[in-house]
Amino acid sequence: MSYPQQLTPEQKLAEAKQHLSIPHIVVICGSTRFMAEMAQADLRETVAGRIVVKPGFDMKSPHGLSTDPADAEAEAEVDAPTQIQTQAQVQALKVSLGELHRAKIRLADEVLIVGDYIGDSTRAEIAYARSLGKPVRFTHPEVAHDS
Repeated sequence: MSYPQQLTPEQKLAEAKQHLSIPHIVVICGSTRFMAEMAQADLRETVAGRIVVKPGFDMKSPHGLSTDPADAEAEAEVDAPTQIQTQAQVQALKVSLGELHRAKIRLADEVLIVGDYIGDSTRAEIAYARSLGKPVRFTHPEVAHDS
């Protein structure tokens, strides 16, 4: 007697996306120093009919989540409850954002690496995507050998 084969969660997701006619999903990865280039890539991919997910913000730029009192005062327009007060909170946020970005990689059909530099974090994202069998594209193919 033959039993139906159980689908993996990845197979179930792929089937659901196909059933719902979800367009191709691209996740943008790369150093946050390339946020402007990520926005341009987002535009190009969206115009090409793809759903785009990417980092939500850059921890290095002003964003209202500062640990420095002078920076926090300068960013006072942001609601006080969103202010991060300690380095431990900053580290916890970085961990949380990393987990969120890995979830974006799992959700995506493809990874687009933006920028002409690949650091350790981006290299880890590429390795993770490849371990899941996700295709990886580069806006600067000359850096592909660095991954």
